[in-house]
Amino acid sequence: MPYPPATIVHGLPHIALAQAQNRPVMLLSAPGAALYAGAGWWAALLAAANFTGPAFLDCANAPGRAWEGLKLGLPGIILAPCPAWDQVAEYAAAQGAALLPAAPPALDLAAPGAARRLEAWLNQM
Repeated sequence: MPYPPATIVHGLPHIALAQAQNRPVMLLSAPGAALYAGAGWWAALLAAANFTGPAFLDCANAPGRAWEGLKLGLPGIILAPCPAWDQVAEYAAAQGAALLPAAPPALDLAAPGAARRLEAWLNQM
């Protein structure tokens, strides 16, 4: 399934900025965010923004965090290849969630000047 351009978001203001463009967008957490912010934070953030598009929590190489996110009903997980990859992939498929082995190229909305580049980034489709 092809996804729209990805943006890395760090909070509600970033999601609002991405949604304000009225273009399809895929949201990514920061790399490894599941390790320090947790799956609950990501689920709450998506719910607070009423975001229903593709969204992925980056779990680095921590399958336990990926399981946690999937059990919370997250729609997408990024998990680096690890010994538990096949089991997590099977569980993700059963939950109807997407599992990626690496994050796609993305515009990090916390980077200097990212807000100015957002429209062009999202129009690359």
